Amino acid sequence: MRHPRSVAIACIAMGSIGVIISAVLGIFLAPDVNPTQWRAPEAYRIIFLHVPFAWTSFLAFTVLFIGSLGWYLRRSESSWRLVQTGSDLGLLFGFGVITSGPIWGMAEWGVPWDWADLRLNTFALLTAVALFIVMARRSQFDDDTTRDTIASVGLFGFMLVPITAVATTLYQKRHPGIVIVESENSGLDPVIRTILLSGFISMTFLFVGFVMLSNHLYAKEADLERELKKLDLAEEVV
Repeated sequence: MRHPRSVAIACIAMGSIGVIISAVLGIFLAPDVNPTQWRAPEAYRIIFLHVPFAWTSFLAFTVLFIGSLGWYLRRSESSWRLVQTGSDLGLLFGFGVITSGPIWGMAEWGVPWDWADLRLNTFALLTAVALFIVMARRSQFDDDTTRDTIASVGLFGFMLVPITAVATTLYQKRHPGIVIVESENSGLDPVIRTILLSGFISMTFLFVGFVMLSNHLYAKEADLERELKKLDLAEEVV
């Protein structure tokens, strides 16, 4: 049986290669969109990174939710590791979303951000939740009280996921909906759909690899802390 770290590194490698290939295909192979409907039609190609980033950030907040709920129900270290991993990856992939989005926004809207757009601002709030949790974990003393507080914030953060996911259906301001290119069947050009699917799969591989590697490293860190505490106790006895 392969070591989890080896599997994680393999997933990260495959995901990284796939993301690069998807980005290249998006630039050179994806068809043009109707220039009369877009101010900067070429800028749409950033969706081949932006949308998979959004997908994996939702997965990260799902991991954070499972870990937060598990911590409240079982008080287990494995659940706490999911909180650590979910918040780290929520920040990483959320940052990917809120940096790639404004690049397109600046080209298409003339401004990088619209404070009246529900999708943009709920996603920014999601990323801020992840940032708060990561900073709290690193700055506060690691005890049950701190973990309870962080887990409650993690549960709150997950409540924003469905709101963010359907934001353009509930209230569409500037952020486009799911239809990029009109078609009678799916609303997406088949080539665009294929490249997007490739990006989704690749980014998911990358995400799974990061989850496995992060959990492995946090488990080793916890083991090391336990051994250090044993040494400290032994020195006190002596």
